[in-house]
Amino acid sequence: MSDALTLDDLAVPLRALRLLAADFGHLSAPSVQVSTVYPERLELTFYDDLPGFETWREALGIVQDAVTYREQSDGRTRVLRTAVDYAGAVVRLTGYADIVAPVLAGGAA
Repeated sequence: MSDALTLDDLAVPLRALRLLAADFGHLSAPSVQVSTVYPERLELTFYDDLPGFETWREALGIVQDAVTYREQSDGRTRVLRTAVDYAGAVVRLTGYADIVAPVLAGGAA
C-alpha cells in the first residue's frame, strides 16, 4: 500500500475553501493552493492586490498586528503574510505588490 496522500486527506482545506466561497464569494478572488506538502493548509495569495488582501484579512477577523511585512527582490516587492484557523484548516493569506520608487526632482530615481 502506498504512503501517498489521497484527495480525502485534503478534505480539511477543501472544506474550508467551500465555506469561504459560500460566506465570502463576493470578495475578490485570490490565487488558491492546496498542497499535499501541507495537507492542513489552504493558501490564498493576492498578486498586486493588497486591498484584496486587506479585505480578506478583515473578513476573517485577523488583527493588523498579526500581519508580517517584508520585502523581497532587492526591495522591489512588498510581502504581507498572516494566517488564521478556519473550519479546522490553517488559512494562510499572502499579498504581493510592487514597491514604486519615488520620482525625484529632475527625473532621477
